[in-house]
Amino acid sequence: MDKENLNYFVEFGEHYVHITERQKHYLEMRSVVDRVFAAAALIVLSPLLLVVSVAQKINAPYAHCFNIIKFRTMKSTAPKNVATGDLESPEIYISKLGRILRDTSIDELPQLWNVVRGEMSLIGPRPLVYTEREIRFLRRWYGVYQVRPGITGWAQVNGRDTVDIYDKVYYDREYVQNVSLKFDLKVLWKSVLVVLGRHGVVDGKVDPKFRQESIVLLRESKMVSTDEGCGELEQELQMV
Repeated sequence: MDKENLNYFVEFGEHYVHITERQKHYLEMRSVVDRVFAAAALIVLSPLLLVVSVAQKINAPYAHCFNIIKFRTMKSTAPKNVATGDLESPEIYISKLGRILRDTSIDELPQLWNVVRGEMSLIGPRPLVYTEREIRFLRRWYGVYQVRPGITGWAQVNGRDTVDIYDKVYYDREYVQNVSLKFDLKVLWKSVLVVLGRHGVVDGKVDPKFRQESIVLLRESKMVSTDEGCGELEQELQMV
């Protein structure tokens, strides 16, 4: 396979999900609804956001905002640009207030402003730290980036922190395949239940034995075959 065809295949593999025109139209309409809802939510939640901002400033005076706006939950001594799931002992970096914010997902609420600005959606694949290169490649491979990242998503209500990157990409791909108002309402409702029940909240690396309880492993699913294309995919992943 020559380099030009390989690049095309890597970008548009046989498992790449192509959303329909109907889904594209729905996403355009939902973008308007997202912004209106997020703006209204910001107004309603502004007292809470103000209180948390003040408390956070007192608790961690050196806190700062990321490009994805959220309340900082870790101390200034925490490693920079590292996903929490890659930390060996994240508990030593999480502040007392941060623990509460993470458990209740209040730290994610400022992202409503990202939604208002059109950078995110209420529902979609969760944004990544730019150092998470392997999962970014897999998302591109399966067409996940056709939809905006979201405050909550299908992977988050199906294990949250307890699923590995292959499971997350599987769920992200499944979301793109099924994106619709009905499916979004399902994700939204399950998100409420997950947050209220504090399900799947795990900071740092998860025990591999625990991860085996996840529903689907991408490497073992029918999505990955042994054809030449997937061989190229494995080679590309090793280069990432």
